[in-house]
Amino acid sequence: MKKATSGKMKKPLTQREELRGKVIDALAQTMDLYGVNYSFGQLYGIMFFEDKPMTLEEMQTHMNMSKSNMSYAVRSLIDSKMASKLKEKDERKDLYAAETDFFKAFQSFFATKLQREIDVMRGALDAVIPPLSETILELNTSEEERKLCLEDLHKLKHAVSYYEWLQQFVNDLQSGAYFDGRHDNR
Repeated sequence: MKKATSGKMKKPLTQREELRGKVIDALAQTMDLYGVNYSFGQLYGIMFFEDKPMTLEEMQTHMNMSKSNMSYAVRSLIDSKMASKLKEKDERKDLYAAETDFFKAFQSFFATKLQREIDVMRGALDAVIPPLSETILELNTSEEERKLCLEDLHKLKHAVSYYEWLQQFVNDLQSGAYFDGRHDNR
């Protein structure tokens, strides 16, 4: 990643900076696969390699993004638990840091995304199954409609069992059960 300068000639990247750039690009591509904006992934990569917390202004210098886009990117990373806002400040400016433990980042990122899926789908399933069941039991429901509703109910009950399993998976993921001693889950 080249740093933005104010009209000055950019100095060539060191080998370390070029190598970091490859990893930052890979992180951005990987996060893009999971629905995170590519530039947000780049920002995570930049923050990952920083040796100290960063202000929004420092991030803007690295990313050459508008302040509003930068704020949105940082909020997105915080919501995904890929970054955090620190309690201390640097000259009245907020400081942010990336989660650099990949086990913890994976744990937080996927648990958050999967929990959102579970909540959305369980909300829909919980809202649809009772009236569908009532339609099946109503005396004035035609046999053809009852048969179609039963088929739908069977599919939805299968979905419920999947989301019950997925909830247990998320609970285990959050507890660190899958890390098998590879990560100090604090």
